[in-house]
Amino acid sequence: MRETDTLHRFMLEEAGVRGEWVHLDAAWQALLERHEYPPVVRDLLGQAYAAVALVAATLKFDGSLILQITGSGPVHLLVTQADGQGRVRGLARFHQTPPTEASLSDCVGADARLMLTLDPGDGSERYQGVVELEGGDLARALDVYFERSEQIPTRVWLAADATRAAGLLLQGVPADDGQPLSRGSEDWNRTTILADTVTPAELLVLDANTLLGRLFAEERVRLFDGTPVAFHCSCSREKIAETLRSLGRDEIRDIVAEQGAVDVTCEFCNADYHFDAVDAEALCLPDGTRPPAPDTRH
Repeated sequence: MRETDTLHRFMLEEAGVRGEWVHLDAAWQALLERHEYPPVVRDLLGQAYAAVALVAATLKFDGSLILQITGSGPVHLLVTQADGQGRVRGLARFHQTPPTEASLSDCVGADARLMLTLDPGDGSERYQGVVELEGGDLARALDVYFERSEQIPTRVWLAADATRAAGLLLQGVPADDGQPLSRGSEDWNRTTILADTVTPAELLVLDANTLLGRLFAEERVRLFDGTPVAFHCSCSREKIAETLRSLGRDEIRDIVAEQGAVDVTCEFCNADYHFDAVDAEALCLPDGTRPPAPDTRH
Protein backbone atom coordinates (compact mmCIF):
# COMPACT_ATOMS: atom_id res chain seq x y z
CA MET A 1 0.00 0.00 0.00
CA ARG A 2 1.38 3.40 -1.00
CA GLU A 3 2.07 5.72 1.91
CA THR A 4 1.00 9.34 1.66
CA ASP A 5 2.48 12.49 3.18
CA THR A 6 5.05 10.49 5.11
CA LEU A 7 8.77 10.69 5.80
CA HIS A 8 10.75 7.60 6.81
CA ARG A 9 14.26 7.41 8.22
CA PHE A 10 16.24 4.27 7.54
CA MET A 11 19.67 2.77 8.12
CA LEU A 12 21.84 0.53 5.96
CA GLU A 13 23.38 -0.82 9.11
CA GLU A 14 26.34 -2.76 7.77
CA ALA A 15 27.28 -0.06 5.25
CA GLY A 16 27.36 2.86 7.70
CA VAL A 17 24.82 4.81 5.63
CA ARG A 18 21.59 6.42 6.77
CA GLY A 19 18.78 7.78 4.65
CA GLU A 20 15.47 9.56 4.32
CA TRP A 21 12.50 8.76 2.08
CA VAL A 22 9.55 11.08 1.55
CA HIS A 23 6.22 11.08 -0.27
CA LEU A 24 4.21 14.31 -0.47
CA ASP A 25 0.63 13.94 -1.68
CA ALA A 26 -2.01 16.11 0.01
CA ALA A 27 0.84 18.40 1.10
CA TRP A 28 1.76 18.82 -2.57
CA GLN A 29 -1.83 19.26 -3.74
CA ALA A 30 -2.41 21.92 -1.06
CA LEU A 31 0.39 23.97 -2.61
CA LEU A 32 -0.83 23.45 -6.18
CA GLU A 33 -4.36 24.51 -5.21
CA ARG A 34 -3.00 27.95 -4.38
CA HIS A 35 -0.87 28.49 -7.49
CA GLU A 36 -1.10 27.48 -11.13
CA TYR A 37 2.20 26.41 -12.70
CA PRO A 38 3.15 25.08 -16.13
CA PRO A 39 4.19 21.40 -15.87
CA VAL A 40 7.94 22.05 -16.19
CA VAL A 41 7.83 24.70 -13.43
CA ARG A 42 5.50 22.58 -11.32
CA ASP A 43 7.78 19.55 -11.46
CA LEU A 44 10.87 21.58 -10.61
CA LEU A 45 9.08 23.10 -7.62
CA GLY A 46 7.88 19.65 -6.55
CA GLN A 47 11.43 18.33 -6.60
CA ALA A 48 12.55 21.25 -4.44
CA TYR A 49 9.58 20.62 -2.14
CA ALA A 50 10.66 17.02 -1.57
CA ALA A 51 14.32 18.05 -1.28
CA VAL A 52 13.78 20.56 1.52
CA ALA A 53 11.73 18.00 3.48
CA LEU A 54 14.52 15.42 3.11
CA VAL A 55 17.35 17.74 4.09
CA ALA A 56 15.44 19.26 7.02
CA ALA A 57 14.89 15.73 8.37
CA THR A 58 18.66 15.24 8.68
CA LEU A 59 18.93 18.20 11.06
CA LYS A 60 18.11 18.35 14.75
CA PHE A 61 16.54 21.76 15.17
CA ASP A 62 13.32 23.58 15.98
CA GLY A 63 13.62 26.28 13.34
CA SER A 64 13.24 26.09 9.58
CA LEU A 65 15.31 25.22 6.53
CA ILE A 66 14.89 27.30 3.38
CA LEU A 67 16.00 26.16 -0.07
CA GLN A 68 16.18 29.01 -2.56
CA ILE A 69 17.23 29.27 -6.20
CA THR A 70 17.58 32.63 -7.92
CA GLY A 71 18.65 33.30 -11.49
CA SER A 72 18.01 35.20 -14.69
CA GLY A 73 16.20 32.38 -16.49
CA PRO A 74 12.45 32.00 -17.11
CA VAL A 75 12.07 30.71 -13.51
CA HIS A 76 13.77 33.55 -11.66
CA LEU A 77 12.86 32.50 -8.11
CA LEU A 78 12.11 29.21 -6.40
CA VAL A 79 11.70 28.90 -2.62
CA THR A 80 10.74 25.94 -0.44
CA GLN A 81 10.76 25.73 3.35
CA ALA A 82 10.45 22.97 5.94
CA ASP A 83 10.58 23.01 9.71
CA GLY A 84 11.35 20.51 12.45
CA GLN A 85 7.66 19.59 12.80
CA GLY A 86 7.29 18.30 9.25
CA ARG A 87 5.56 21.41 7.89
CA VAL A 88 6.40 22.50 4.36
CA ARG A 89 5.54 25.31 1.96
CA GLY A 90 6.93 26.70 -1.29
CA LEU A 91 6.49 28.87 -4.36
CA ALA A 92 8.02 29.60 -7.75
CA ARG A 93 8.09 32.82 -9.74
CA PHE A 94 8.46 32.78 -13.51
CA HIS A 95 8.09 35.40 -16.25
CA GLN A 96 8.14 32.94 -19.13
CA THR A 97 7.24 29.27 -19.51
CA PRO A 98 10.36 27.17 -20.16
CA PRO A 99 10.31 24.56 -22.95
CA THR A 100 8.84 21.20 -21.96
CA GLU A 101 12.19 19.39 -22.02
CA ALA A 102 14.17 22.31 -20.56
CA SER A 103 17.21 21.48 -18.44
CA LEU A 104 17.69 23.00 -15.01
CA SER A 105 19.96 25.74 -16.38
CA ASP A 106 17.43 26.45 -19.17
CA CYS A 107 14.81 27.03 -16.48
CA VAL A 108 16.74 29.14 -13.98
CA GLY A 109 19.59 30.54 -16.06
CA ALA A 110 23.28 29.73 -16.33
CA ASP A 111 24.08 32.29 -13.61
CA ALA A 112 21.67 30.82 -11.02
CA ARG A 113 22.63 30.34 -7.38
CA LEU A 114 21.51 27.68 -4.92
CA MET A 115 21.14 28.74 -1.31
CA LEU A 116 20.31 26.74 1.82
CA THR A 117 19.47 28.79 4.91
CA LEU A 118 19.04 27.37 8.39
CA ASP A 119 16.96 29.67 10.58
CA PRO A 120 17.07 28.55 14.25
CA GLY A 121 13.84 30.47 14.85
CA ASP A 122 14.96 31.80 18.22
CA GLY A 123 16.41 35.08 17.01
CA SER A 124 19.96 33.76 16.80
CA GLU A 125 22.11 34.07 13.69
CA ARG A 126 21.13 32.21 10.55
CA TYR A 127 23.50 29.79 8.85
CA GLN A 128 23.59 30.18 5.09
CA GLY A 129 25.40 28.28 2.35
CA VAL A 130 25.49 29.57 -1.22
CA VAL A 131 26.95 27.97 -4.36
CA GLU A 132 26.63 28.50 -8.08
CA LEU A 133 24.00 26.11 -9.34
CA GLU A 134 25.50 23.26 -11.37
CA GLY A 135 24.09 20.00 -12.70
CA GLY A 136 21.55 18.87 -15.23
CA ASP A 137 18.75 18.60 -12.66
CA LEU A 138 18.03 19.70 -9.11
CA ALA A 139 19.18 16.44 -7.52
CA ARG A 140 22.60 16.72 -9.17
CA ALA A 141 22.80 20.42 -8.23
CA LEU A 142 22.21 19.50 -4.59
CA ASP A 143 24.85 16.78 -4.83
CA VAL A 144 27.33 19.45 -5.96
CA TYR A 145 26.22 21.71 -3.09
CA PHE A 146 26.80 18.99 -0.50
CA GLU A 147 30.13 18.03 -2.01
CA ARG A 148 31.35 21.60 -1.67
CA SER A 149 29.68 22.60 1.58
CA GLU A 150 29.42 19.52 3.79
CA GLN A 151 32.00 17.07 5.10
CA ILE A 152 29.46 14.26 5.34
CA PRO A 153 28.85 12.63 1.91
CA THR A 154 25.24 13.16 0.83
CA ARG A 155 23.27 12.25 -2.31
CA VAL A 156 19.64 12.87 -3.28
CA TRP A 157 17.18 11.54 -5.86
CA LEU A 158 14.01 13.50 -6.63
CA ALA A 159 10.83 13.21 -8.68
CA ALA A 160 7.54 15.11 -9.03
CA ASP A 161 4.45 15.20 -11.21
CA ALA A 162 0.93 16.63 -11.00
CA THR A 163 -0.05 14.15 -8.28
CA ARG A 164 2.86 13.86 -5.85
CA ALA A 165 6.45 14.80 -5.06
CA ALA A 166 8.94 12.28 -3.71
CA GLY A 167 12.58 11.86 -2.86
CA LEU A 168 15.34 9.71 -1.44
CA LEU A 169 18.45 10.86 0.46
CA LEU A 170 21.55 8.92 1.48
CA GLN A 171 24.14 10.21 3.92
CA GLY A 172 27.26 8.72 5.43
CA VAL A 173 27.24 8.00 9.15
CA PRO A 174 30.28 9.31 11.07
CA ALA A 175 32.45 6.55 12.55
CA ASP A 176 33.05 6.09 16.28
CA ASP A 177 35.97 8.52 16.08
CA GLY A 178 33.68 11.18 14.64
CA GLN A 179 35.27 11.09 11.19
CA PRO A 180 32.75 11.10 8.32
CA LEU A 181 32.45 8.21 5.94
CA SER A 182 34.72 8.82 2.95
CA ARG A 183 33.11 9.58 -0.40
CA GLY A 184 35.58 7.16 -1.92
CA SER A 185 34.83 4.28 0.45
CA GLU A 186 33.62 0.95 -0.86
CA ASP A 187 30.42 1.10 1.21
CA TRP A 188 29.48 4.57 -0.02
CA ASN A 189 30.24 3.75 -3.64
CA ARG A 190 28.25 0.51 -3.49
CA THR A 191 25.13 2.01 -1.92
CA THR A 192 25.04 5.06 -4.20
CA ILE A 193 25.51 2.90 -7.30
CA LEU A 194 22.54 0.82 -6.15
CA ALA A 195 20.47 3.95 -5.46
CA ASP A 196 21.33 5.33 -8.90
CA THR A 197 19.21 2.56 -10.42
CA VAL A 198 16.02 4.13 -9.02
CA THR A 199 13.62 5.58 -11.60
CA PRO A 200 11.33 8.61 -11.16
CA ALA A 201 8.33 6.30 -11.50
CA GLU A 202 9.58 4.10 -8.66
CA LEU A 203 10.15 7.11 -6.43
CA LEU A 204 6.63 8.34 -7.07
CA VAL A 205 4.76 5.05 -6.79
CA LEU A 206 6.55 2.62 -4.48
CA ASP A 207 6.22 2.71 -0.70
CA ALA A 208 9.38 2.98 1.39
CA ASN A 209 9.61 -0.70 2.31
CA THR A 210 9.17 -1.89 -1.28
CA LEU A 211 11.56 0.66 -2.75
CA LEU A 212 14.33 0.06 -0.23
CA GLY A 213 13.92 -3.68 -0.61
CA ARG A 214 14.29 -3.33 -4.37
CA LEU A 215 17.32 -1.03 -4.22
CA PHE A 216 19.18 -2.63 -1.31
CA ALA A 217 18.18 -6.29 -1.49
CA GLU A 218 21.58 -7.46 -0.22
CA GLU A 219 21.88 -4.83 2.53
CA ARG A 220 20.53 -5.01 6.07
CA VAL A 221 17.96 -2.21 6.03
CA ARG A 222 16.40 -0.88 9.21
CA LEU A 223 13.28 1.18 8.45
CA PHE A 224 11.97 3.48 11.19
CA ASP A 225 8.35 4.47 11.71
CA GLY A 226 7.11 7.18 9.42
CA THR A 227 6.37 10.75 10.49
CA PRO A 228 3.70 12.95 8.88
CA VAL A 229 4.48 15.84 6.55
CA ALA A 230 1.92 18.57 5.82
CA PHE A 231 1.55 21.86 4.01
CA HIS A 232 1.57 24.73 6.47
CA CYS A 233 2.11 28.45 6.03
CA SER A 234 3.49 30.36 9.01
CA CYS A 235 2.15 33.73 7.90
CA SER A 236 0.00 35.68 10.37
CA ARG A 237 -1.47 39.14 10.75
CA GLU A 238 1.19 39.92 13.36
CA LYS A 239 4.04 38.93 11.03
CA ILE A 240 2.56 40.93 8.16
CA ALA A 241 2.18 43.93 10.46
CA GLU A 242 5.83 43.67 11.46
CA THR A 243 6.86 43.59 7.81
CA LEU A 244 4.77 46.68 7.10
CA ARG A 245 6.33 48.51 10.05
CA SER A 246 9.74 47.87 8.51
CA LEU A 247 8.63 49.95 5.51
CA GLY A 248 8.38 53.06 7.70
CA ARG A 249 5.45 55.31 8.51
CA ASP A 250 5.87 57.51 5.43
CA GLU A 251 5.56 54.52 3.09
CA ILE A 252 2.54 53.18 4.99
CA ARG A 253 0.79 56.56 4.90
CA ASP A 254 1.54 56.97 1.20
CA ILE A 255 -0.13 53.61 0.49
CA VAL A 256 -3.20 54.58 2.53
CA ALA A 257 -3.40 57.97 0.80
CA GLU A 258 -3.31 56.26 -2.60
CA GLN A 259 -5.41 53.15 -1.94
CA GLY A 260 -7.41 53.95 1.19
CA ALA A 261 -6.01 50.90 3.01
CA VAL A 262 -3.13 48.45 2.97
CA ASP A 263 -3.86 45.01 1.51
CA VAL A 264 -1.27 42.24 1.57
CA THR A 265 -1.52 38.75 0.08
CA CYS A 266 0.83 36.03 1.34
CA GLU A 267 2.84 34.71 -1.59
CA PHE A 268 2.95 31.19 -0.15
CA CYS A 269 -0.69 30.53 0.71
CA ASN A 270 -2.63 33.43 -0.88
CA ALA A 271 -4.12 34.47 2.47
CA ASP A 272 -5.30 38.09 2.38
CA TYR A 273 -4.61 40.62 5.14
CA HIS A 274 -6.49 43.93 5.20
CA PHE A 275 -5.37 46.97 7.21
CA ASP A 276 -7.85 49.85 7.04
CA ALA A 277 -6.77 53.43 7.58
CA VAL A 278 -7.07 53.12 11.37
CA ASP A 279 -5.15 49.82 11.45
CA ALA A 280 -2.47 51.28 9.21
CA GLU A 281 -2.07 54.35 11.40
CA ALA A 282 -1.67 52.07 14.42
CA LEU A 283 1.31 50.48 12.68
CA CYS A 284 2.97 53.89 12.67
CA LEU A 285 2.76 54.29 16.44
CA PRO A 286 5.85 53.32 18.47
CA ASP A 287 4.05 50.68 20.52
CA GLY A 288 1.67 49.54 17.82
CA THR A 289 -1.41 50.60 19.82
CA ARG A 290 -4.47 51.86 18.02
CA PRO A 291 -4.85 55.62 17.74
CA PRO A 292 -7.73 57.25 19.63
CA ALA A 293 -11.07 57.21 17.88
CA PRO A 294 -12.02 60.51 16.26
CA ASP A 295 -14.31 62.86 18.19
CA THR A 296 -17.77 62.46 16.60
CA ARG A 297 -19.68 64.77 18.96
CA HIS A 298 -21.74 67.53 17.34
